[in-house]
Amino acid sequence: MPIHPIEYRYFNKEMRDLFTEEAKLQNWLDVEAALAKAHAEVGNITRDKAEEIARKANLKYIKLKRVDEIEKEIHHDVMAMVKALNEQCVGDAGNYIHYGATSYDIVDTALALQMKKALEIIKEKVLRLLKTLIDLCEQHKETVVIGRTHGQQAIPTTFGMKFAIWAKEVDRNLMRLDEVYNRCIQGKMSGAVGTMASFGEKGFEIQDLVMINLGLIPTAIANQVIQRDIHAEVIVLLAFIASTADKIAREIRNLQRTEIGEMFEPFSKNQVGSSTMSHKRNPHKSERIVSLARRIKSNIIVAFDNIALEHERDLTNSANERIIIPESFILTDYIVSQLISILKGIEFNFDNIQRNLELTHGQIFSEKIMIELVKKGIGRQDAHEILRQAVIESRKEGKNIEEIISKNPTISDLVTVQELSDWLNPKSYIGTAVQQVEKVVEQLKKRL
Repeated sequence: MPIHPIEYRYFNKEMRDLFTEEAKLQNWLDVEAALAKAHAEVGNITRDKAEEIARKANLKYIKLKRVDEIEKEIHHDVMAMVKALNEQCVGDAGNYIHYGATSYDIVDTALALQMKKALEIIKEKVLRLLKTLIDLCEQHKETVVIGRTHGQQAIPTTFGMKFAIWAKEVDRNLMRLDEVYNRCIQGKMSGAVGTMASFGEKGFEIQDLVMINLGLIPTAIANQVIQRDIHAEVIVLLAFIASTADKIAREIRNLQRTEIGEMFEPFSKNQVGSSTMSHKRNPHKSERIVSLARRIKSNIIVAFDNIALEHERDLTNSANERIIIPESFILTDYIVSQLISILKGIEFNFDNIQRNLELTHGQIFSEKIMIELVKKGIGRQDAHEILRQAVIESRKEGKNIEEIISKNPTISDLVTVQELSDWLNPKSYIGTAVQQVEKVVEQLKKRL
């Protein structure tokens, strides 16, 4: 029975399937086949032997059950695979399986194959997320909403600004992803402690041939393992993506609060919000994203600890990497997919948006009025103090700021009723918000 939720709950099949034991075994076999072909290419073995090894190096011939049986007997997973492959090869071809290699030549190179495919899936999902946000930018670039700082109402902004800020962050994650893809998908074929002694003078050539065959970057130098800062960087990338999803999901959840009620994640016709409180519309999908993002980010610490292996290698990275790498990829893929689904079905309550703009009786326009008073000849500090006192009175007596300002003897002769009314229009104080969104969308569309 499954135990870990990524096996049955928090997954997309395409990503999960990359990290099954069968998939890992096939990747190991692919590396062994590439190594045999490289040996044939440089003349170390005959081509027919390499072809036999490559022909049998697949799950049609090599069964996971048989590999597991051998491992239980010899207590070594890679050697169990080698023995299982040897059993299937005719003639003496099996004598040249794993020739000159050490276990982590196979394990790390196969892991690079997994991560390459997984990053390609993540990139496709993040691109979809970016396109979804661009659509929302264009739809809501002029939708005015109250901005908040320190949890308090500040001045108006637009939903387009929110979406554009998120889109730009997603774009930066795509740039990070490309950098990681081009730098970290490395394989090795350099034998014990990395000296290539087992491959003799043909070590560089064999390594290059194997990596060309597999579509990987040959590492510049390694000891018995690929250095773990490379894998840590991949985990950090996934944590960046997860943190962006966390950020967006938190804002959706907060704006869905009963007291705010401006934006809501989709809620299906038959969906239940609470087992006892029938009125509840809980943002559980957004909260799930926040929860799983915490798990992904926590894996950074383990990945960083793996960097400091002792001497030319030890095994302290091995057991935890079987957990943190699949888990980080599967969960990141899942939460990005969830976020796309939420954003595509996002709902707005425009009545509440307007209500919240009017909630402070015009106090949110104190900065706007102060700036306009300075233009009328009142000093900035004096104008600030006038507005500070006006806001205190507005809060205390529940009066509209317009009523209080219009009766202030210092400014009553300087400002007309129409001017004051115009200053209190939310759409009149969003600055270059629309233009900024349009500029960002234009940039992102060019990249896409």
